[in-house]
Amino acid sequence: MPARLSHPAFAALLIALAAQLLFSINLARPSKPVFDEVHYVPAARTLLTLERPANIEHPLLGKELIAAGMAVFGDNPIGWRAASTLAGTATVTGIFAILMLLFGSVRTASYGAAFAVLGNTLYIHARIAMLEPFLAAFVVGGVAALLWAMRSPPDRVTRRWVLGAVLLGLATAVKWTAAPYIAFASLAFVAIRARRHDLWPGLAAAKGVILLGVISVAAYAVTFLPAFFYAQDAMTPGGLIPFQFEMYARQTQVLSPHPYQSGWMTWPLELRPIWYLYEPVDGAVRGILYVGNPAIMWGGLIAVGWLAWRWWTTRDARAGAIALLWIASLAIWAVIPKSLGFYYYYYLSGIWLCVALPAAFHLRAHGERDSAMFWFGCIALGLFAYFYPILSAAALPSDQAFNHWMWFDSWR
Repeated sequence: MPARLSHPAFAALLIALAAQLLFSINLARPSKPVFDEVHYVPAARTLLTLERPANIEHPLLGKELIAAGMAVFGDNPIGWRAASTLAGTATVTGIFAILMLLFGSVRTASYGAAFAVLGNTLYIHARIAMLEPFLAAFVVGGVAALLWAMRSPPDRVTRRWVLGAVLLGLATAVKWTAAPYIAFASLAFVAIRARRHDLWPGLAAAKGVILLGVISVAAYAVTFLPAFFYAQDAMTPGGLIPFQFEMYARQTQVLSPHPYQSGWMTWPLELRPIWYLYEPVDGAVRGILYVGNPAIMWGGLIAVGWLAWRWWTTRDARAGAIALLWIASLAIWAVIPKSLGFYYYYYLSGIWLCVALPAAFHLRAHGERDSAMFWFGCIALGLFAYFYPILSAAALPSDQAFNHWMWFDSWR
């Protein structure tokens, strides 16, 4: 590999540019709101005018970012989705950074970024005005920043740790499901710091936990600033905390059954994907099926299992941390008091599989070049191409064309 291409920053830049290009192609297709865009686009539109509260079951940041895209590109499909493409690219780059920091291999990091793009779900969410793309971008970025601080010079550890805290706080300001990652990070930091004093040099355990908590809460709170300027029902300092309880009440209300609902235990096997779109629009029948790339979603489960086994037999901390990250990301949904679950809630867990896969290949080959990861990547690329028409809302030949991709009855 040429020296320039093997430089981490240059490789990351190329990957980011390629991802951004892919996510931006035909971004305005379809020209109508898709799936939950019917909730978040109007909420962002209302936020732009500072008219009144809207979509108050979630914090503001995700809708603020959608509104920012609309402010730049207009109230149109590109404006609705532009910020999501940037979030998708940031997520891909964050996966690259995490793997680079853990394994020091541009090849391994590049495959992880590629798997994230080819996993189907990130591609779909990088092209839709929902909250998930921003949630993932901030969580992945936060994890990368905390790892960056881990082996930094003593004079840079604290500022990089603070960056991680800010990003995790902003993730929580998109959706509350990011909050457990702050707790995970605190527990992992204390456990690792107790055994390895050379990591995060100069950052004591108590100071690190306090900074993580205080900075993340402050970052979260700042995102509510626009609500203080609503023309109707403006937020007040005394109303900020009661508003959190109102959000909680709305998020935990009992909802009517939904045809696409599914339980968290079924998500790893992707038994119930979701049709975000399937109807005539823009002159043709078009569909968007929210389904993961089977090679990555199912192969990733094997990788997680292998990493857990490797940690158990060799005490490889990297293997154990990655396996636990995926397990914890799914366990969140076992305790969250929501009456309905949907496969897209698994979005972040699916992204962690894109860390687990190259990590498993890397450790299996002891860091040496191994053709197994290449051939696995070819399979993933082939499946991405196979599903592409119903990921990208391409024109389909008939209203029954969806049958071509229905591997199981539960996918219909």
